[in-house]
Formats: sequence, C-alpha cells, structure tokens
Amino acid sequence: MLKVNVYSTQGSEVGTVEIDPADFGGKINKQMLHDVVVMYLANQRAGTHSTLRRGEVSGSTKKLFRQKGTGNARAGTRRTNKRRGGGTAKGPKPRDYEYHLPKKMVRAATRMAILSKFQDNEAVVIDDLKLAEEQTAKGEPLVKSREVARVLKALKKAMKLDELPVPKQAGEELTPEQESRRRKKRAREMTFLIGTAGIDKKLHLAARNIAGVELLPAQEFNAYIVLKQKRLVLTRAALEELQQGARKPAPAAAGQPS
Repeated sequence: MLKVNVYSTQGSEVGTVEIDPADFGGKINKQMLHDVVVMYLANQRAGTHSTLRRGEVSGSTKKLFRQKGTGNARAGTRRTNKRRGGGTAKGPKPRDYEYHLPKKMVRAATRMAILSKFQDNEAVVIDDLKLAEEQTAKGEPLVKSREVARVLKALKKAMKLDELPVPKQAGEELTPEQESRRRKKRAREMTFLIGTAGIDKKLHLAARNIAGVELLPAQEFNAYIVLKQKRLVLTRAALEELQQGARKPAPAAAGQPS
C-alpha cells in the first residue's frame, strides 16, 4: 500500500490516504507508456508541411544547353533539385499523422501514469478546493486566479519543492547561494496538473491564467497530460472517483453473460 499525504488549502497536513497499486494496474509498463504518449504527440501534429517539387517551381522546362559539344556536364531543366531555385527532392507533403491504439491499452497507460506519480512521490491529495469567491462588476461570483496561486504556493512549501536537489553538469561546482537560487527557480517553474471530481468552471477559469498549471476533471486524464506536468494534485473526491473507475469490471463481450 502507498501512503499519500493529504493537505488543506493552507498547506497544512490533515491526514493520509492509502492507495492500493492494484487499483492502477499494479505495475508500470514503460514501453506501453511510451507508445501511448507518442500516439498523443502524433495526433497533435498539424501535418500542413509542404515543399515544391521540380514540377511545381516556376521556371522553364527547356534544356539549358545541348547534350554534347559544349564541354560541360549534361544538364536538363533548371527546375532540378541540383540547382539553386529548383524543386525539392522527396520533400514533405501534407499528410495526416493521426492513428489510434486499442482503447484498453490507452486506459491502462493512463492508470500506469497516475501510479508512477504516486510511486515517485510526485502526487499529493488536497482535502478540498472550495476557494473564496468575489463578486464581479456584474454581480456574478468568481474565483480569482490569485486564490489558486496561493494554494499552489502553500503546497510547494508543504512538499518542500525548494529543497529538491538540482541537476549539475559534469564537473560543475556551485556555491551555496547559486544552488539555493537554482532550487527556488526550479520550484517557481514547477508545473502542476490539478484533478477535480467533475467539471468546475469557476476553478477552470481561475487556473487557466497561471502558467504551467492544468486543471482537468479526473475522468478526462490521459497518460500524456499526467506525465507532462511535474506534479499531480488531486482532490480527495477526484482520487475516489479514479479508484472507483479503476475497480469497475470490464463490460462483458457480446453473447457473454454480464
């Protein structure tokens, strides 16, 4: 069983929760994670690259000079890729990079990505994310971005992110002041994925203005977005939702009793 700390919005520890790795697949298949992440990256490609072949560039198709008798190497049209201003040989053309892996494989990879965050101590649970609301000029309640930033700052302090060892190059020596600055900079640039139970529009509007912060319902997680962000923050309700979804039995095949 894995023990994960539970924090309040003020950054104080209010307890722990136990997580059974079996709820998230039990083990991590790195090759499967890699394949699924590559699929998500490939599906994001626009594929609008285009080059001009020798038949598409402007210029005459007339032979530059006669085949023999000039003493020069034989030459054809000036559109050839050997000449300046000519076409590109075997250059890229618009294409669709999209492909899809089996759904069971994609779902398993998502569970593995979440489990990896727990195993690497890169995930925390927050008791609740009910933040103070302010009235807008139109009288509508709204959560300010500074409230989300305050919670993340408290979590960074509670998780001691400014005390993490900083990577060094071979033979590099840092003074204590330089190392401290690097640690603080690394903590400032830490990215977060916040998972909630269901869609919270007010929180989404407040968090989208903060660089390096993604806020998504737990049911919309995928392996790519979980691994992309350095730290995972789940509300207690979101964690229970993920655990319940992982424990649901697979649907029976056609013709088989459920």
